[in-house]
Amino acid sequence: MKLLLKVNLVLVIVFLMGLAASYKVANGLLLENARLEIQENARIMMESALAVRTYTSKQINPLLKTQMRYQFLPQSVAAYSATEYFNNLRQKFPDYAYKEATLNPTNPRDRAVDWEVDVVNHFRENGDAKELVGEREGGTGKTLYLARPLRILDEACLQCHSSVDAAPQTVIDKYGSANGFGWQLKDVVGAQIVSVPYELPLKRANVVLTNFVNIMLATMVVRRVRKLAAIADQVSMGTMDAPDFPTRGGDDIAALGQSFNRMRRSLVEALNMLQ
Repeated sequence: MKLLLKVNLVLVIVFLMGLAASYKVANGLLLENARLEIQENARIMMESALAVRTYTSKQINPLLKTQMRYQFLPQSVAAYSATEYFNNLRQKFPDYAYKEATLNPTNPRDRAVDWEVDVVNHFRENGDAKELVGEREGGTGKTLYLARPLRILDEACLQCHSSVDAAPQTVIDKYGSANGFGWQLKDVVGAQIVSVPYELPLKRANVVLTNFVNIMLATMVVRRVRKLAAIADQVSMGTMDAPDFPTRGGDDIAALGQSFNRMRRSLVEALNMLQ
């Protein structure tokens, strides 16, 4: 193996080690930025769900009160409207999810399962907790979830959920009398949970980081090593008047360039003495 090639390999290894350390630091920063971006998206989704809930409670529910005496319409329920809204959204963004996970729901589709039960219990055991952010592995990869407690603050909710005897007959006709009862004022009965995938923000972060590393590697190492190799090749072919290698900066390649320039001058002086 030629000496120049050995030197180049050593330099490349040294710089790659430095770049690996820089990559680790930059990767951590980009991952944190991606996490913050995902949290912001999750909060926007959560606020959208709250907006749909408010709209349903204040504008849709009053319009359906008369008809509700004869037939229970789930469209009048704020939780149902928010869930349906996000079900439509998932047709375009299938990896995003929203659920009002409830321990004892009237509608079976809202029942908390697996990790959702732990989220609800967290709010039940920590009465002051307003929000919970966590991560989990899903079917599509790593997912961040943001949750907020579902607490009974409106006594009107107890009309359908306090006891079977107090519930409207139309609700019992629709869902039966086995579930969705026993709720009490100020109880945490469930949690609003928004799930957002990491995939897209992480892809963007990796592209940015890869491009940054490639540019730094090309600028700081590859281009300069190629220039030094080209000058060395000219000298090896007998072109003693080849230009000096630029030695600005104090890094290892600059030091190598200085050593190479001195070696070439010594070689020229030795050849002149022989002549």
